[in-house]
Amino acid sequence: MKKILAVLLTGILIGVLLIGVYDLPAFGKPDHPANNYVAQRYVQKGVEETGALNIVTGIILDYRAFDTFGESIVLFTAAVVVLTVLKKEDERM
Repeated sequence: MKKILAVLLTGILIGVLLIGVYDLPAFGKPDHPANNYVAQRYVQKGVEETGALNIVTGIILDYRAFDTFGESIVLFTAAVVVLTVLKKEDERM
């Protein structure tokens, strides 16, 4: 009975995901949400507004600086936690 229920739920999940994929816009179309005015502005005025010679560097360090800073804080915190958990206790105690 459990196997039948698992197969049924898996089939329903696959159906829901396929319906969601069917409603996605076609890749590469000009009206695709990824092709909005923000990306065009980054490409057209990125060098002028940021002063960076590399457009990727300008986007990461100027337009998305707070996001990048937040990501680096999360990575630093994770590294500190891992080092704290894995730290060996002093054997003299």
